Amino acid sequence: MWPESYEAVTQAAAALTIALGAIFPAFSIGWMGSKAMEAIGRNPEASGDILTNMILAIAFAEAIAIYALVVALAIKFVPVTPIG
Repeated sequence: MWPESYEAVTQAAAALTIALGAIFPAFSIGWMGSKAMEAIGRNPEASGDILTNMILAIAFAEAIAIYALVVALAIKFVPVTPIG
């Protein structure tokens, strides 16, 4: 069932994990920054509250990218013992 060397499969899985885990948070961080600047442009007096909330939201989005990195490293370096 398992090939002799399944290193190529784990390489591809790790690459896909980190690629998707970096692309989607990057788009969301850019979108949040864009919307925050748009909101500050509409209401400059609320810029302090907007920037605080934006930084908090960006930190949560960045955490998702870090989780993806940890999963990719686990896929890459943790050995898998096939059953059977």
